[in-house]
Amino acid sequence: MKYKSWKYGLFVSGGFIALFLINIRLGSEWIPWADFYGSLLGKDNLYATILWDFRIPKALTALLVGGSLGVSGLLMQTLFRNPLAGPFVLGISSGASLGVALVLMGSAFIGLGGTNEWTLVGAALTGSLGVFFVIIWASFRIQSIMSILILGLMFGSFTSAIVSNLSFFSTVENLQRFVFWGLGNLGGLSGHTLIILSTIVGFGLLLGIGALKGLNAFILGEEFAQSTGIPLKQVRILSISCCCLLTGGCTAFVGPIGFIGLAVPHLCRIGFQLSNHKQLFPLCFVVGGGLLLACDTLAQLPGSNYILPINGVTSILGAPAVIWLIFKYKNIGY
Repeated sequence: MKYKSWKYGLFVSGGFIALFLINIRLGSEWIPWADFYGSLLGKDNLYATILWDFRIPKALTALLVGGSLGVSGLLMQTLFRNPLAGPFVLGISSGASLGVALVLMGSAFIGLGGTNEWTLVGAALTGSLGVFFVIIWASFRIQSIMSILILGLMFGSFTSAIVSNLSFFSTVENLQRFVFWGLGNLGGLSGHTLIILSTIVGFGLLLGIGALKGLNAFILGEEFAQSTGIPLKQVRILSISCCCLLTGGCTAFVGPIGFIGLAVPHLCRIGFQLSNHKQLFPLCFVVGGGLLLACDTLAQLPGSNYILPINGVTSILGAPAVIWLIFKYKNIGY
C-alpha cells in the first residue's frame, strides 16, 4: 500500500508524539495525570524534577540515538547495496569499544584504570575518531566501495580481538563495568551533555543531507550513478562521514545500541513502499527515534524498580516487525 506524503507524515508524526508522551509518563514512579500535565507546564514539585531532570532528557536521548542509528543504517545499506549492512559495519562502534576497554581494562598493559563518565566518553570518541580517520583516508585512495566495507569489517575484527585479550587479563570488577557499558544506557545525559550530543548529531545529519541526491542514483549501482554525472567520491565521503559521526557520537555517550540501524531502514522502505531518500531520510530518523522510545518504555518495566538493558529489548520489539513485513511483501532487497 502506497502512502501519500501527507498521510504517512501525519501518521508517523502522531505516533511519534504519542510514544514520546507514553515514555515520559510511565516509569517506576507513578505520576497522577493532574500532576503530570502541571509539571509539563511548569509547576514546580517533585514530579517536575522527575520529568525534567530524568525522563525528558532520557526520552530526548532515545530520539537522537534512535534517529541517528536509523539514518546511518539507511546510508550504509544504500551505499553498499546490502540489506544486511548497518551503522556498525565500518568498525566505528568497535573503535569506541576498544577505547573504553583500554580505559576500563587496560591497567594490566598500559597502566590505565581510573575512570569517570567523561573519561569513558572521551575514550569512546577517541577510538571512534581513530577508525573514522582511517576509513576516510582509505576512501580517498580506494576506488571499490566493497573494499571499504571489507576494510571496516577487518577493523571490527582486529579491535574485537584486542578487547578479548584485555578481557582475559582484566579484573572481575572492570570486566563487569565494560559489559554493562556494552549493554547500552540511555539515562544519565542532561544539560550540556545532551547539547554536545545534539550538536554532533546535527552536524552529521547535515552531511547526510548533502548526499541524498547521489544516494538515489546509487540504488541502481555505481556505474549508473557515474553515468548521470553524480560525483561518486563526494557522495561516498559525505555518507561515510555522516555515519561515522552519528554512530561514533551516539556510541560514545550511550554505548553500542544494536538492531535499530539494521531494522529501521527496512521498516521504512518496505512498510511505506518508498525508495526516494529525500523521503526516507527524515522518515528513518523519526521511526528510529520512535522505535527506541518504545524499546526504552518496555525496558523501564513501568510500575517496577527494575530496568532492563536497552540492548536486551531492541531486538525483541523490532525483529517481529521486520519478519512480519518480509512475509507480507515477500521482498527486502533493492
